Amino acid sequence: MSRIFFRRLLCPLIAAGLACAQGNGSTPSEAGDAPPVPPSATVSSSSAIFYIRTDGGNAEQCSGLADAPYPGSGSNQACAWDHPFRAFPPGGAPRIAGEDTVLIAGGSYPMGFGAPGADVCEEGGSFDCLMSPIPGGPDPTRPTRILGAGWDAGCGDPPELWGTGRPWYIVNLADSSNVEISCFEVTDHSPCVENHSGGLACERETPPYGDWASYGLFAEDSSNVVLRDLNIHGLASGGVHAGRLSDWTVENVRIAGNGSVGWDGDLWDEGGDSNSGTMTFRRWIVEWNGCGETYPAGEPAGCWAQEAGGYGDGVGVGETGGDWIIEDSSFLHNTSDGLDLLYHTLGGSVVLNRVHAEGNAGNQIKVSGQMRLTDSVLVGNCAFFEGQPFAYLVDHCRALGNTLFVAFTGGEQSYIANSTFYGQGDGLISGSPREGFQCNGAETLIARNNIFLGSADFFDPSDIAFLFYQENCEGLKLDSDYNIIHNAKNIECNSAGDFVVSGARDICADPNLAGPLSGAEYGMSPNPDSPAVDAGDQGACASTDITGAPRPADGNKDGNPVCDIGAFELP
Repeated sequence: MSRIFFRRLLCPLIAAGLACAQGNGSTPSEAGDAPPVPPSATVSSSSAIFYIRTDGGNAEQCSGLADAPYPGSGSNQACAWDHPFRAFPPGGAPRIAGEDTVLIAGGSYPMGFGAPGADVCEEGGSFDCLMSPIPGGPDPTRPTRILGAGWDAGCGDPPELWGTGRPWYIVNLADSSNVEISCFEVTDHSPCVENHSGGLACERETPPYGDWASYGLFAEDSSNVVLRDLNIHGLASGGVHAGRLSDWTVENVRIAGNGSVGWDGDLWDEGGDSNSGTMTFRRWIVEWNGCGETYPAGEPAGCWAQEAGGYGDGVGVGETGGDWIIEDSSFLHNTSDGLDLLYHTLGGSVVLNRVHAEGNAGNQIKVSGQMRLTDSVLVGNCAFFEGQPFAYLVDHCRALGNTLFVAFTGGEQSYIANSTFYGQGDGLISGSPREGFQCNGAETLIARNNIFLGSADFFDPSDIAFLFYQENCEGLKLDSDYNIIHNAKNIECNSAGDFVVSGARDICADPNLAGPLSGAEYGMSPNPDSPAVDAGDQGACASTDITGAPRPADGNKDGNPVCDIGAFELP
């Protein structure tokens, strides 16, 4: 049923050719770590369990309270409903209550005009043919649960919720709090891209509109939500449109091949977009957004970005706060920025552990505010889409294609450790005050145990990428030590320069990585004779590397385990 192999969700590093980490790959004492949220195991005696299966009946024929098919006659029978719209009727009140559980059997469920339970929908206005909002549970310990078949057994073949008739979105979490959604494929059955300028545009003016939906999931004014084991892909505009969230947990979720954007945090209304609390993302794959997705093959097509009238961010948010924790996650081959948290200006912090960003056409990662990046691989091959048969019109190395951009709102301390950077844009790390803010002189940017590998600048092949450059933050320099720097400018090794203070333990030499350092996938692990092996600062060493392997290890076999420099620890 799935167009793209769903079990890739279980290990986001597979796309990089890396091993899967076991568990969350770190100890609870590390910055930003928190214990995983376990699936709910019991149902309160005060709540009900409803069942949905394709051979069920409508809300008059079946009670929805039994996991059985409709017997063929009678009303209010002990049988399942035949469609999610029976529980969440368009234009009506939900037939379930907060804290109830809805179990949806395997199968394919069209969501939109013409679907079972959508009788009130009109074809001309079918963009409003939406499920009613999911009623929230009374508190986080008693959530309303919407669970697909296999939710408790690895989610190998999830139910498919697919948009038809151009609904604005498929899953509705407007004003929904204390909700758990687990084990679904959310998609549509059309290769079209909304408003595409290169021949893939969806029919928006005259019905029938076709089998497409704009977004997979919509949420606003929502707190204490858990999304788990979801594959949200192939939508005409975006995967998730969500803002004003608080304390969300997203685990094993893939957002891919959506026509304009993966996760869009700009709500387009006057209520603002800001998120709060702790926003936790683990094993989150965000890839190929800004591209259409062929149906049923699931291949990228017509990739476009802002020059062509599109967008292309993997993740983009409006002005937001909150503590963002992103772990064991990948941002790959989006047509603009991979992860754009540039508008994170309203307080809180950003912690990135074991993140892989590669092949995004803008900056791989943009962050504002307090930031900590560890055990990560950032490959700034920002011209990835150049000459590709699936690309229509992409802005190669948009915003100068910097691998990491760090913005300051005044006085933040940012830290980068045990990570590996590569860049073919203007630079590896760039910094400045966020628009509307000023640096106050207390800002710091510290780098320990990293590999920084530059290359020829895409815009000027006679030049090379810089290690660090900043504007309008007087006195701010990259505090560098125990790093390997190669083929990058703005660095005077083992001395203080205009932009970098290079410590005595910096190594300015080829890191001797396994490669390849071109093509579809980059090999960023060190060879056994790399100067990165057993050369790091033990005091800055995390407990695991990007693959979940323990640190430190005795990579050079001298009997003395020492932390390696870079994202990988040689065993």
